[in-house]
Amino acid sequence: MNVSKVKNNPTICASFRFYAELNDFLPRRKRQVEFQYCFGDHTSIKHLIEALGVPHTEVDLILVNQQSVDFDYIPQDGDRFSIYPIFEALDISPINHLRPQPLRQPRFVLDTHLGKLAMYLRMLGFDSLYRNDYGDDELAEISSQEKRILLTKDRGLLKRSLVTHGYCVRASDSGEQLIELVQRFDLENLFHPFSRCLECNTPLVPVDKEEIQGRLKPRTITYYDRFNICPNCQRIYWQGSHYKRMVQFIQLLYEKLHENSERNNPE
Repeated sequence: MNVSKVKNNPTICASFRFYAELNDFLPRRKRQVEFQYCFGDHTSIKHLIEALGVPHTEVDLILVNQQSVDFDYIPQDGDRFSIYPIFEALDISPINHLRPQPLRQPRFVLDTHLGKLAMYLRMLGFDSLYRNDYGDDELAEISSQEKRILLTKDRGLLKRSLVTHGYCVRASDSGEQLIELVQRFDLENLFHPFSRCLECNTPLVPVDKEEIQGRLKPRTITYYDRFNICPNCQRIYWQGSHYKRMVQFIQLLYEKLHENSERNNPE
């Protein structure tokens, strides 16, 4: 059994076991096993979980000695903790959920390293705020005030108490990140492609060709009749070559999602 100790002469030791994807945040020697962790007095279980590397936004259930507790619980010497992520299939409604209720309409705010993912989410119609100069304080504040899911690869950012809805993106490739999010938040049935501006996130509105004809190239005027415009940044959209490439991207996304579903749920 592995023993980890913190500074300042820890006086209490408890056993921990993390389940499912929560192990992504742990060093290899602590994954999928029970291990002991020692600490000082008057430390909340929330603080200990995050000290071990797991953001509180990823945790939905804490059992101590087979009883559910909340983040404010003060661990006692000899306690045994089982820490679980959000449940997809198992009904734990009688037990003490720690995560807030899911947001009915998922809206996102993304950190500065997830710009391409933000564009993909907007392409699928999801309200996704992104700027390449957001600071951590601003991201946490936006997430809290606007009830947006904070997407980041920064675990420390998700450990802020201000953040109630957040997710640590695991994948490095932006396409894989999109698949990860669609599966994690069950977004597939909520797609509304080509309804938002890819540049500024504003919902698009139809516009008559006559109103924008002076901004269009001759071939575009000749071959296309249906247009949308962003009322904020005035960017114009039509079903040209970029649109066709995005349609192919979405078709491939559906194929990969269904392949993953069949792989995870074989008959």
